[in-house]
This record gives sequence, structure tokens and C-alpha cells, in this order.
Amino acid sequence: MGLQIEGCKRGVGRKKEILLGDFMPKFAHIADAHLGAHREPILQDLELKAFKLSFEECLRRNVDFILLTGDLFNVGIPDLGIVNEGVKRLRETREKGIPVYAIYGSHDYTPTGTSIIDILESAGLIQRIDHGDYSTDGSLRLRFTVDANTGAKLTGLSARRMGLESRLFESLDRRALEEEKGFKIFAFHTAIEEFKPPDLAAMEAIPMKWLPKGFSYYAGGHLHDASLKNLEGYGPIAFPGALFPKDSRDLEKTVKGEKRGFFIVSFEKDVEKIEFFQVKVFDGSFYEYNASGKTPSEVQEELMEALKDMDVQGRIVLLKVAGELVQGKTSDVDFQAIRRFILERGALHLHLNRQSLTSKEYVATSLPGEDRASMEERLLKEGLSRVRISEEGLRGESGLRLAQELLKNLRMPPKPNEAKKDYEARLRKTAFEILNLKEVMEY
Repeated sequence: MGLQIEGCKRGVGRKKEILLGDFMPKFAHIADAHLGAHREPILQDLELKAFKLSFEECLRRNVDFILLTGDLFNVGIPDLGIVNEGVKRLRETREKGIPVYAIYGSHDYTPTGTSIIDILESAGLIQRIDHGDYSTDGSLRLRFTVDANTGAKLTGLSARRMGLESRLFESLDRRALEEEKGFKIFAFHTAIEEFKPPDLAAMEAIPMKWLPKGFSYYAGGHLHDASLKNLEGYGPIAFPGALFPKDSRDLEKTVKGEKRGFFIVSFEKDVEKIEFFQVKVFDGSFYEYNASGKTPSEVQEELMEALKDMDVQGRIVLLKVAGELVQGKTSDVDFQAIRRFILERGALHLHLNRQSLTSKEYVATSLPGEDRASMEERLLKEGLSRVRISEEGLRGESGLRLAQELLKNLRMPPKPNEAKKDYEARLRKTAFEILNLKEVMEY
């Protein structure tokens, strides 16, 4: 089954569908809204608009329930203004008699253990479906939540951190899940190894065999690009993708044509129809510039010249600058002047990606007779002298020693047969000890 991209026409209500003989129940599958991901007011407004339009479409289409598969908010304790806007949509949905089911995403956890997701559930606005118990043999037996409107049976696993997720999937009592009869939905918030896109090859994922077979629909989250797959023995495996671009990668893909939205699934005994409803709340323009071999002043002039003919009116502009300057510092390019220039021409927002912009002044070159340790110390001193540091313990010789200790920690090799997740956890723990910090987040 390929991904269906269907822009559902507005103005078609439930009454008209009934007249056409469409009595099939349906649900909406939404993931990765990441409300509160952006600091810029214009982007905050647009991500909330995307969320609002999604729920309005769900109400217009008279879906029987909504399933949220993780990362409703960008953090477990989000800004209350953002929460208030989200609650308005959830409350309106509840008042219409449409239940909202949910699982945790990777961004939904907090150091205290209580997330905004739990608060929303206590308020009766959503219902978590990731409940289960351990059997005496150590296997995890999940319980089903039965939707009263349709009889659909929902269950699943929330995202976890640092390898716990893999252990939970491995411990699943898959046989009990597979023997359950009826229309079944399995919700999860993780990548599937067989379906990872090439640009996310390094992302941690689970094999498809860890999911129970025989479910009518597999509702995924975590991957930000929409996809719909089929595999023998499994129902449709669906990732609706991010509802609104969360970061530079998402923004670039969106401006280049990647569609954002959610799925509406019609079903009877099995899935009959899957529609992708596109949520488009802005137009964008993209410009990529190679600064290699240029001076900061040349970069400035050429960017201004190129951007003056770009259509930016009412658009989000994504400017990607990469390459190595032949001289000067990257900060010598007056990007603030470029930003003002773009906004004055009517752009909604300029998103600047210069993560791959470097300068020859910072290229590590050794002096005659200099060993690696000496070169490293010299470069660290030069780097520390170029930045303003307010913390006394991070300046001068103490700052240098601290940086050297952190580098030494990063070079620590894995122990024999040490799993990647355990190796990363050990590096992180040692880094916090070097910095004399308490680790308050569980990553």
C-alpha cells in the first residue's frame, strides 16, 4: 500500500456521508505535534494553527475517536500558554463525544515522573492505552482499551529512554495479543528497522518482528516524515509524520515539498480506507549558499544580491549557508542585516541554518615539531580565548583542564561486548561527574 495523499475537501459533513451510504466508523491518527517546539512567536502561532486545523477537520469529518501516538508537546512540562491552547482543542473534542486516546512519546517524560500527559488524563481530556502487567514468567501482558463508539480495541507501548524500550518490546507477550479477536490497533512511538529512511540510518530502531502480528492497524509515531507500509502478517504500518516542522531538518523538507498532516482511517472488520489529510499553514522559500573560498564580505554581498529577487512575501524563508570561509570568522558575516533585509521585504520569518559554515582560521593544523597533545592544548586555548565565559571555573587554566578531561572522556573506548546504549550512558555519566553537575533528565 502506498501513501495516499488526499486533500479532503471542506464542507462535506456526516449527514452527506450517510446519504452516500458511508456508515463506516473512522478514527484519526495524529503524531508528533511537538507543541511548544519553537521560541519564535510566528512559528508558535503556526504550529498551534496546524494543531487547531487538525482537530477541526476531525470534528468536521465526525471521526469516532482520535489516537495520538506521542510527543503532543515538545517537553513533558510545557509552557502554560501552549498548554492552554492545546486544552481548548481537547475539551471541544470531548464535548462532542469524541474520545482521544494517547501514548507517551520520547519528549513526554519529566524528571519527576508526572507529565502534562498524565495531567490531561486526570482531567478526563485524554485516555492512555499503554497499560499492562508482568506475568510470573517475566513477560509483559498488555491490556486492551475498547472504544465504546466502535468496539475497536487499542493497546500499545509508550516510548522509553536508554534501551528500556527495547527490553519492553522483547518482553511482550505477543501470543496473547495475537490471539485477541476483533479490530485491533497497536500504537507505538519508535522507528522500525526495516522502514527507516536513508537519512536516519543511525537512528535507534526496533525490528518489526518485535511487534505482535495480526493487528488491523499499526499506529506509529517518532518518525517525522509520513509513510504507509505493508508487510506480510501485519496490517498497515502507518507513520503520519510531524504535524508541523519541529526543527531545521523538518523545515527544509517542508519548504521543499514534504507534506505535513495526519491519517483518517475508515474501517469495518478491517481497514477499508486510509486518507492523508494535509495540514498546510504556510508557504516557504528555500535558498542554499556555498561560502567555500569566500570572505565574509563576499558572502554578505552575494547573499544580499541573490535574496533580493526571491519571492518572500508572506512566506517562511529558509536560508542554508555552508562551506569554509577563506579568511575571517563566521561571525564576521552580518546575518542580522540579512535577517532585517528579508523581513523588511515582507517575509513572515527567516530561519537561518549555518551549522555547516566554518572558517580556515579554525582548521586544526600542527606546527613543526608539535605533537598531538601540544596541538590540542594550543587549539583549546585559542578557542577559549575567542569566547566570552562568565563562569570563573570555566576560564583560563581551569577551563583548559576541564576541556581536556572532557575530550579524554570522549575518547574512552567501549568495553568488550559493551552495548552501544550502555557505552553512551557511561560517557554521559562521566561527563556529568567531570562538570560536577547532577543529571536531572533521563535520556
